[in-house]
Order: sequence, then structure tokens, then C-alpha cells
Amino acid sequence: MKNINLILPIGTCLLLLAGCISTTTGPAPKESNDADAAELNYQLGARYYQNGNFELARDRLLLSLKFNPQNAMVHSTLALTYEALGNLRLARESYEQAVRAGPRNFDVQNTYAVFLCNQREFEAARKSFEKAASHPENDNGEVTLTNAGVCMVQKPDLVAAERLFRLALDRKSNYAEALLQMCLLKYTQEDYLGSRAFLQRFVGTSKSTPAVLYLGAMIEEKLGDSRARQEYVDQLLRDFPTSQEARKILETG
Repeated sequence: MKNINLILPIGTCLLLLAGCISTTTGPAPKESNDADAAELNYQLGARYYQNGNFELARDRLLLSLKFNPQNAMVHSTLALTYEALGNLRLARESYEQAVRAGPRNFDVQNTYAVFLCNQREFEAARKSFEKAASHPENDNGEVTLTNAGVCMVQKPDLVAAERLFRLALDRKSNYAEALLQMCLLKYTQEDYLGSRAFLQRFVGTSKSTPAVLYLGAMIEEKLGDSRARQEYVDQLLRDFPTSQEARKILETG
């Protein structure tokens, strides 16, 4: 969803929707008024959604669509709103309308793909993710492809997941989330050397967290490298002594 840079006061909105008095001679063109009203209600609806006021968001977004029924981002935001309200039937209808209204909008495709994955429609989700990633204006295709890989892990289809993570790393070789996902994937496959390699690449690009240090210790334990394991443990206990992972290490020795 796009960033919202302008939120007008509610009173201004009500005046606009009522057809406020023009300071120019003659009425403003209806087409221009409709476009302004559609955009204003979209901005308000999107802000209500971000703040968790889903009923108000729904009402504003529906009003926006009355003025402009072909705005893909409004349909997509309405779909998210229906999903938050627990109405999956209307959410699906709005997602499908969003894709029809904006077939080349990669943000819409990506959001729809997340919905499909959450509904366990994994192959449809993968196709939608890949379509979004292939769009020439998508400058963050590595994020989209990594999301697709995570979705395939849930299926589970680890072969497809690895292909997607590697495609993400082809786009951006130091993308931290794809490196971490590959580390976890290799650990699941009991390829501990591969898991170590991806974790080392991840650590080279990102700050360590308790979970990452704990994972490092587990990998080195699997590989039988007690010295490397102890290095991870020492850093975990030093930097994050109150973390859940530190407690696990202390409980297990």
C-alpha cells in the first residue's frame, strides 16, 4: 500500500462530499470532483486501516470506489480490510477485483499472493508472487521472491523454496532475509555445512540476534565443532543474557 502523505481534516472531507461552495465562477467539473473525492476517501480509509479502525476503513474505501470503481489499490486495501474483519469471502472478491483493475500492479499481485498463501493455495500464490517479481518496475523483486520461497516452505515444497530463495539472491546477493531462509532450509535438510555457509554470509551483512546466535550454536553442535559452538554461546550470553535463547542454552548446558 502506498505511503499516505496527506490527510485532510474530517470537516474538510464532509464539505467535499457534500459539494462545498466553489470560490470560482460556475461549478467545478464533475469528473474532477469525483477524482478528488475518490482519492480523499482512499487516503482516509488507508489511514483508518493502518490504525486498526477497520469498520471506518471499510466505509471510506467503499465510498472511494463509488467515485472511482477501477482503482486497484483501493480494491486491494479493501481486501486487506475485509481480511482483518474476518470476512474471507469478501476479501477474496476484492483481491480478484484488484487484480482485474490493475493487472500490471506488482504491489497488488504481491498482496494477493500473500492472501492465497495464507489460504494454503500454494501454487496459485507462487504464480502470483513470480508475476509480481518479474515486473520491470519492481525494484524489490528479491523481497517478493523470498516471500514466495517462504510460502513454498509452508506447502512444503523445499525444492521450489530453494529455487526461489536462490533467485532472490541472484537479484541481491547480500539480501539478509533470503540468506537466513537458505540457512534454515539447509538446516532442515540436514545439510549443516551449507547451513553454516549461509549463516556466515548472513552474519556478514546483518546484526546478530539471539535467535541467530542460538541457530549458529545448534549448527556447530551438529557439525561437532565445540569451539565454534562455544563462541556463539559466549556471544549469546554476553550480548543477550536475558533472552529466551540464553535461558535455553543455560538449561541444556
